Amino acid sequence: MLKAFFIALSGSKRIRAWAEDSPLGRRISGRFVAGITLEQGMEAARALHAAGMAATIDHLGENVTNAVEAGAAAQSYHELLDAIHAQGLDPNVSCKLTNFGLDIDAPLCRDLVCALVTHAARLNGFVRIDMEGSSYTQRTLDLVSHLHASLREKAAVGAVIQSCLRRSQTDVEQLCSAGVRVRLVKGAYKEPAAIAFVRKPEVDANFLRLAKVLLKSGLYPAIATHDSRILDEVAAFAGQENISQDAFEFQMLYGVRRDLQQRLVRAGWRVRVYVPFGAEWYPYFMRRLAERPANIWFVAKSLLREF
Repeated sequence: MLKAFFIALSGSKRIRAWAEDSPLGRRISGRFVAGITLEQGMEAARALHAAGMAATIDHLGENVTNAVEAGAAAQSYHELLDAIHAQGLDPNVSCKLTNFGLDIDAPLCRDLVCALVTHAARLNGFVRIDMEGSSYTQRTLDLVSHLHASLREKAAVGAVIQSCLRRSQTDVEQLCSAGVRVRLVKGAYKEPAAIAFVRKPEVDANFLRLAKVLLKSGLYPAIATHDSRILDEVAAFAGQENISQDAFEFQMLYGVRRDLQQRLVRAGWRVRVYVPFGAEWYPYFMRRLAERPANIWFVAKSLLREF
């Protein structure tokens, strides 16, 4: 019920406009969003590097409405790649296709992302194409597959698969067969039962099934979860299958389960943290509240401190 409520709020233009312009909203979101500016995002990435972790940085934005906005979003990512590289960090970024114009001009979106991947490859970097709601799933996978097949820089682009979707087993098998690197997540969008698992035990079970397929693929997958039970099961499976600790990475979200992040680092696992920044933080923030009740409690405590 709470998940559906916060996902619905994520689409509210009126609340979003108030929140993104509100000093109070920005303070509350600060636990999960690194800041508004590129430098604030870089500061978070540097702190993670000092703590033994890597970062994938996302300049937040989605569903642009015209080509000018799409071009501006793409340019911000080129600047981000250069900034990461200049500071000696791993040029690893995440982006959403609707931020590059997928809704308005698919060929333009393809060309913008292609240029970004080519740029990342020159810096020995990587572009992860984030997954959005199920209406975008096939188009996103089609574009990732096209880039991977047509570019020489195949190793510089990867996809995201959501374990909540019933189709994901087939998608994982096809991506692995093509040699595409995958980040596995549970999914943060409300989807109908006809195409998605709606009960948490089903989503978790599918996550573990897909994680095992990915771990055995040899394609350096990213296993993205904050569930300590699943983390332990993945680690145990890697040990049983003699999969080395440098053959994959765990991924977590900025500001979420920092205790687990450090525990994994101390145990010798590779950890990468998803670091979002930017003025358009509201939809992302609401999806984080939808995913985990503990996040709601954190925000409630922050609100109480303001009064």
